[in-house]
Amino acid sequence: MTDRRLALPCASLLLSVGLAAQEPAGMEPFTLSLDGTTVEIPMVPIPVGKEGYPRTFLMGSPADEAGRKDDEGPQVEVEVAPFWMGKFEVSWDAFDEFRRAYSAHVEGALRAVDVTDEVWADAVSLPTPLYEQDAAPILKGMGTKGGFPVANVSQFAARQFTKWLSRKTGQFYRLPTEAEWEYAARAGTTTPFSFGDDPEQLGEHAVYFENSLYDDVTKGHPDFGAGYRKSGSKAANPWGLFDMHGNVAEWVIDQYAADAYAKIEGGKGTVVDAIVWPTKVFPCVARGGSWDSEPDACRSAARLASDAMWQDRDPQFPKSIWWFTDGFHVGFRIVRPATPPSPEDQLRYWESTDEATLGIIRAGGKEVRAKVGDGQ
Repeated sequence: MTDRRLALPCASLLLSVGLAAQEPAGMEPFTLSLDGTTVEIPMVPIPVGKEGYPRTFLMGSPADEAGRKDDEGPQVEVEVAPFWMGKFEVSWDAFDEFRRAYSAHVEGALRAVDVTDEVWADAVSLPTPLYEQDAAPILKGMGTKGGFPVANVSQFAARQFTKWLSRKTGQFYRLPTEAEWEYAARAGTTTPFSFGDDPEQLGEHAVYFENSLYDDVTKGHPDFGAGYRKSGSKAANPWGLFDMHGNVAEWVIDQYAADAYAKIEGGKGTVVDAIVWPTKVFPCVARGGSWDSEPDACRSAARLASDAMWQDRDPQFPKSIWWFTDGFHVGFRIVRPATPPSPEDQLRYWESTDEATLGIIRAGGKEVRAKVGDGQ
């Protein structure tokens, strides 16, 4: 957080739930409901190729854009495929259902040495409890019930949430790629923000540094009296997506590389061609800026590289693969592609290939990995 001024398992099996289930008729909005709860996740269609939704876009920023950083170029032409995206950032209400699965499955947790690679790959890792002495009270001060965005979660936690959600619903959900995220944030525009180029208007569309302070000093992050707000508190972008600028920065699937765009062959490709698949925990990419960001970091093209300092105060060894100690500015939203990938590629979007993370999961201990879905 800034100062206030300041080895993937191989799975040849078909997935155990209906991830190839019939698509909804056309690209229409729908609401994902979590069975047995009142939690809903509205999904907005991004019908690429339809009027107003170009098949390709220029990813990155032009050299003369105010606030531009070198890692936003050179601009590349990216071809996009249709998908749905969460109307809002994933809420604590939804993520808490994922957290509750830990206690529900702790007694029957799988152990890597006891099951086949196929069973292990099909299962979901579940988040360990939050730090009660530090992170929990800070988050309580910022808001965790009734529509506040989840924050302080690792990219791995976000990826496993999407796997859990897929298992529970029988449809394929994942994090957006960096290219998909920028395409959706721009919403057909080419200006620094989806509403234009005037940062003076940002307060109407985003919770960011200048408007994140609370009048009530007992609210927000206790060190700053500031923080995120309930999702949807500001104006949506032209495609009906809220908080694409500010509130919490949002994980995408990609590893951060300053020269990622320069490595795209010929300066053009598909969203899959543009992915930098993560192989280590840091740095990965979060997009959109946050409640603690200046306007230039909230631009559609702005990129944020995650930093190990976000969990520097974690006293555990090894450090948590789920939670940060100073990542209260980062959360995520989900996407569902209109055409799901193969089962093997689905795992690539969900699972870590970082050896340290894999070692923690396989070692067991307090980590819980379990079969989820089919009514579980």
